Amino acid sequence: MSSGLRRKLTSYGDQGFSLFLRKAFIKAMGYSDDALDRPIVGIANTYSDFNPCHGNVPQLIEAAKRGVMLAGAMPMVFPTISIHESFASPTSMYLRNLMAMETEEMIRAQPMDAVILIGGCDKTLPAQIMAAASSEIPAIFLPTGPMAVGHHKGERLGACTDCRRFWGRFRAGEIDEAEITDVNNKLASSVGTCTVMGTASTMANLTEVMGLCVPRAGSAPAAESERVRLAEETGRIAAGLATNPDAPTVRDILTPAAIRNGLVALQAMGGSTNAVVHLAAITGRLGLRLDMAELDRLGKIIPLLVDLQPSGQHYMEQFHEAGGVQTLLKALRHEIDGSQRTVCGKTIGEVIDAAADEPGQTIIRTIEKPLKPIGTIAVLYGNLAPRGAIIKQSAASKDLLQHEGRAVVFDSVEDMTLRIDSDDLDVTAEDVLVLRNAGPKGAPGMPEAGYLPIPRKLARQGVKDMVRISDARMSGTAFGTIVLHIAPEAAAGGPLAIVRTGDRIRLDVKERRIDIAIDQSEFDRRMAELETISTPEPARGYAKLFHTHVLQADEGVDFDFLQHEELETK
Repeated sequence: MSSGLRRKLTSYGDQGFSLFLRKAFIKAMGYSDDALDRPIVGIANTYSDFNPCHGNVPQLIEAAKRGVMLAGAMPMVFPTISIHESFASPTSMYLRNLMAMETEEMIRAQPMDAVILIGGCDKTLPAQIMAAASSEIPAIFLPTGPMAVGHHKGERLGACTDCRRFWGRFRAGEIDEAEITDVNNKLASSVGTCTVMGTASTMANLTEVMGLCVPRAGSAPAAESERVRLAEETGRIAAGLATNPDAPTVRDILTPAAIRNGLVALQAMGGSTNAVVHLAAITGRLGLRLDMAELDRLGKIIPLLVDLQPSGQHYMEQFHEAGGVQTLLKALRHEIDGSQRTVCGKTIGEVIDAAADEPGQTIIRTIEKPLKPIGTIAVLYGNLAPRGAIIKQSAASKDLLQHEGRAVVFDSVEDMTLRIDSDDLDVTAEDVLVLRNAGPKGAPGMPEAGYLPIPRKLARQGVKDMVRISDARMSGTAFGTIVLHIAPEAAAGGPLAIVRTGDRIRLDVKERRIDIAIDQSEFDRRMAELETISTPEPARGYAKLFHTHVLQADEGVDFDFLQHEELETK
């Protein structure tokens, strides 16, 4: 295949003319023939004024370009969609597939021999990995890095577990308007992603675990010079990928064993539940199905090792100082397949062996002395979740992991918003809050509404946690005894649609069950009478595409036509 500027020529019916015209136009930007004869490394620019998580992207681009040019290749920067969690309506998940599609098509349409994909905020790295997994050229990823930690009244403060903690205190009347405003000014003290083990940090770390970025790039802080040096190194490696005809693609690197390595790390790091949806989408692009049984099995044998919020106490800068992903993988060496190759040319085993010891650090524990004896995530089944649901057991209340309570049902996010703070809401702390029609089709976009707030009248009584179940997602920064991703969703005819206020709901995490406690005959009768709640089908555009083709949570909420043709469980 042709390389450099000769790659992917525009179709004019005359390839010589196509190259002549391409060179003529690009020379308007001042390029020489020497520059244009080099291998080309594309660099995806995801900077946006709406995306503070990517506020350092211009600096990272310049460093990556420097690395590319020092290694003899030609960098070419191009823009793509950029998604920020709190600036995307109705939810960033709704736009993840659009970003993946656009990024894939821009990689495919433009002449580049390798590509650097710079991402950070929750859905951007997953979208880029999905895109690269469906592309034929080598790719290397560059996370933007976590933000700095702030301070408030003598304690450290960071987005966004502390966002939820302080907002909960404000709703309960424990702090006033002046203090919550002061906290608001201090939560995000620099550009970069959330500084807890939320979705952004989880996916950045998994990118490193699975061999898709340079070592330490998963955790180096956004505002520190190391992040810039890692960007330069990323450019150097990308140039090598562009000149190597045998360079591995993302599809080559993401073997079933590499994905399993990711699941091992996910369980040990206290990672986001969103990672399960994203990994399911990524594996679907590879022609695989995410092995939920193996994820659950690992949750029983891999304890929680990383002491970071929301499952622990600390922040990403402490995780990085403790050695980051390399130190974590060293602690998990017995479960990691070290033979898996990385985009840097080494095996993951060689990367682990190169990890420096950090004497005295307590952020990353050992298997013998874990933070908690259980893994991060458990997979649940039962008559409410025939295709599965998940719970972040490491961030749940121990006394609620086995619980039966009366259902208090909300039929939509809007219904919950209108009633959750009413003093007339019939609810006690022992009840189970149920949210439905908040899944991929029902919302649409499966918003992070699964973190149902504690009803205000209970919050004022000091209630901090309740069992909450839904077909929605929750932020990786959130905590509590929350069952998520119930599949199939209510809007697709799932059993969650038949739950009525007053029914008894049983949660048993030890037995991996979530059930409605009604007779089988009554269950069957309700299901037979169930009329699927159908949201009006949009008339046009991306909304219509999403409604028609989106898959369920257990399939990654990708579009059916973007999955690889042959799916098999690995």
